[in-house]
Amino acid sequence: MGQGAVRGGGYLVRAAHTGLSWGVALALFLHRTDLRKQEEHGELLQPLIFVLLVLCSVLLYFVVSLMDPGFVESDEEEKVGMNEEQRVMMPQFPSNVWLRRCGYCMLKQPMRAKHCQLCRHCVRRYDHHCPWIENCVGERNHPLFIVYLAVQLVVLLWAFHVAWSGLYFEQSWEWLQHNIFLLLSFVVIAIFTIVVMLLLVSHLYLVSCNTTTWEFMSHHRISYLRHCESDNPFDQGVILNLWRFFCACRLVTWEKIYFQEDRDPV
Repeated sequence: MGQGAVRGGGYLVRAAHTGLSWGVALALFLHRTDLRKQEEHGELLQPLIFVLLVLCSVLLYFVVSLMDPGFVESDEEEKVGMNEEQRVMMPQFPSNVWLRRCGYCMLKQPMRAKHCQLCRHCVRRYDHHCPWIENCVGERNHPLFIVYLAVQLVVLLWAFHVAWSGLYFEQSWEWLQHNIFLLLSFVVIAIFTIVVMLLLVSHLYLVSCNTTTWEFMSHHRISYLRHCESDNPFDQGVILNLWRFFCACRLVTWEKIYFQEDRDPV
């Protein structure tokens, strides 16, 4: 697939996400839902908060979708802040741990990196390529990706409640004509609520174990995991895993944690 086709697909997906988000929000205000009734009575606090949450979720979506997920650069060692002394002190890899140059971009892959053929880059701490954001989820944008999922879930749960408040079922063609837009919105909200909830729970679990979707699904094919005595050499306990994931603002030299010589982020 050409780069132009990938970019074109990205524009369409982002446009679809934006249109769907605001279209569903509009449907909740056009029908006799709780938000519509509060607006008519001049009680604008909850409608305003709902609109701001939708706006926040859309903005987070674009940030996660457009930001660098952690592309590996040719000067990777400089970017993670390693000086000459640190490079000398780095432990030598045992022969059964296979760290290779990428066969696509010819860059030396740091541990936990993987090449994404859709993005055409190697990505640090690669988790997966998400077709909904048309971007990889990697070391740089993974925390924001989870924040986006959390905000999106709050919006969807609230929207589910609001949509349900506007539905009253009658077996008539006239009722269906007047409520088809709201009914479709309710179905879409219900589906996305289940999907986002499952995604958020699974990612929080993986983060708490300091593993990635790629590592979890392909453990038997990854050399540094297959030949390791521990099931997960990067697991440092739930609290420390969560702290480093959400609060560490720098890239991590995973080789040091793997060999348990230096557990501090670089």
